Amino acid sequence: MILALTLVSRLFAQGYKTENVVIVTLDGLRWQEVYRGADSALINSKFTDDKVAVRAQYWTDNETDRRKSLFPFLWSTVVHKGQLYGNRDAGSRDEVANRYYFSYPGYSEIFTGYTDPRMNSNNAVINPNINLFEFLNKQKGFENKVAVFSSWERFTQILNVQRSGMLVNAGYMDLQLPNMSDRLKFLNEMQHKAPHYLGDSTRIDFLTYEFAREYLKQYQPRVLCIAFDETDEFAHAGNYKFYLDRAHQEDAFIKQLWEDIQSNPVYKDKTTLIITCDHGRGDGEPANWRNHGLIIAPHSEQTWFAVMGPDTPPAGEMGPSETTYHKQLAQTISKLLGFDFSAAAGHEVGQPINSVTRLPITLVAK
Repeated sequence: MILALTLVSRLFAQGYKTENVVIVTLDGLRWQEVYRGADSALINSKFTDDKVAVRAQYWTDNETDRRKSLFPFLWSTVVHKGQLYGNRDAGSRDEVANRYYFSYPGYSEIFTGYTDPRMNSNNAVINPNINLFEFLNKQKGFENKVAVFSSWERFTQILNVQRSGMLVNAGYMDLQLPNMSDRLKFLNEMQHKAPHYLGDSTRIDFLTYEFAREYLKQYQPRVLCIAFDETDEFAHAGNYKFYLDRAHQEDAFIKQLWEDIQSNPVYKDKTTLIITCDHGRGDGEPANWRNHGLIIAPHSEQTWFAVMGPDTPPAGEMGPSETTYHKQLAQTISKLLGFDFSAAAGHEVGQPINSVTRLPITLVAK
């Protein structure tokens, strides 16, 4: 059965152009800001100190202009060349399937395709579940071509580096690789001199980005994941201006990354980009925005994702359809690259999201 599934998977994959995948996550970034832009209730609340500056930069009465001012790359490039899911105002529903609505379970769901009730805290628990990255890292042509760069230190446990042995650079870990460029060596040194305002173990996002960008240039991975953290940190801190500023900055990081990809013949027109989050945030009263979780923050299971690449029809904002879940992303990515993750994961895996691709990818058992 496994052999048959693999053969059928390969057959379907023959028509795909995706050879590489880049995944970017923005921790705890709400769908409301992605699709509506800056929230007037939060701008006018106690959570925004410099209301004049925030209004000048991010506010306009026109929602389309407002969201584009916050996410110019998303709403000038991705919307025309890819797909965006999770605008509940347009009837598109995207959610986490786990019942906890915070980071460790959220990332575990995305990368393992599975909602394991044992993964129910943000503690340094070693994840026993096989994840997509370690699976891909063992495939022919992908060996040592899979890398993860994360601001949050917990990714080493979420992705079980003790078992997988793949490259996960998280928190303020030094990068240790053969023949590293002078720039990567400089970043190793610089990260320990930079302000540690997120704590002693969570790295500031621009350093995570610079590590990942330089690694992409030098080592040319087939699969790259970049996990940002600061949107969640500043929301918990109750600083709406900084939350918006970090979201805006990370949109600019993604734009620059995509330009690097499209200017490199190794990646140009052969790379799928996926942008998403690990959970939503509370809605309703302004104070709910600070938090997330089943009990304390209503609607924080509500999420979003965007995808752009050679196999994704340029449909823009997706309309009403069946709810998509983040547990489906792992198998969707696997199929684009020509593999069947579900047959090797050793646990339940969410079905692929067929609308992401230009060809059907439903498995046929023989």
